[in-house]
Amino acid sequence: MSEAGPFTPDPRITVVVITRNRRPELLHTLGLLAQLPERPPVVVTDNASDDGTAGAVAESFPEVLLLTPGENLGAIGRNLAVRQVRTPYVAFCDDDTWWEPGSLRLAADRLDAHERLAAVTARIVVEPAGVDDPVVAELRDSPLTGPSWLPGPAIGSFLAAATVMRTSAFREAGGFHPGLWLGGEEELLATDLMRAGWWLAYLPDAVIHHAASPVRDSTARRVVGLRNTLWFTWLRRPVGPAVRRTLYLLATVPKDRASARAFLHAGKGIPWVLRQRLPVPPVIEAQLSALEAAQRRGTARRYVG
Repeated sequence: MSEAGPFTPDPRITVVVITRNRRPELLHTLGLLAQLPERPPVVVTDNASDDGTAGAVAESFPEVLLLTPGENLGAIGRNLAVRQVRTPYVAFCDDDTWWEPGSLRLAADRLDAHERLAAVTARIVVEPAGVDDPVVAELRDSPLTGPSWLPGPAIGSFLAAATVMRTSAFREAGGFHPGLWLGGEEELLATDLMRAGWWLAYLPDAVIHHAASPVRDSTARRVVGLRNTLWFTWLRRPVGPAVRRTLYLLATVPKDRASARAFLHAGKGIPWVLRQRLPVPPVIEAQLSALEAAQRRGTARRYVG
């Protein structure tokens, strides 16, 4: 715990939330964020909700900085919000996740202590069961080896719904790529951060809670997630690993319309992907290969639904 004490507002962190048509979940999350001892400022980007979200936030939480771009920007809504951030750290949060008291302060303390640490990802607790999200095991047992000063296991990607990031590192890396829009968009940003010499770590003592919104289209999420996995692979992996991963996915994803749509959409993006392709150097590719092998053994990433 920092010297300021557990109940002192912490001026180091701003919370950023993106939302679309989840008014009840967002209002619940904002209510819990408002009770945090750190008292972080909150920026919300409303991605063109048509369920009264913007009006409800303005009425119930006038202290929240509400951005209404008028279109669904997906993850790019976070980029828009980070432009408004004036603190050294930004805590990302979804409309159905909320930070546990003290976790933001702990994350800021760890980032303060290590100048090459770009981000820390918290332990995700699924509600109402109160159990760890399946991805926690993947973070805890990361195959990457990092420097001894890391406050937890080195990781090669992060979850935007559960991560505190150094604002300057986010901006230096360009934020979330507009081409990916939403769905597994973190992988590309994480890789670009690692290429620039930054480290990412899992911080199990920081906790975020997740009560999955019932307002979600699991099939649409699978389509964009698989599409973005392919695009990331073609954007950053060297030719050999990119071909092998593509063939592996082709052989292992469900043989259904959703998978076909994902591959079709990915194929249509090949022209812009090739224009922006920038393969990582061997040292980063070795890390990506290790992560890929661990993901194949894990249960958190499955293109089903």
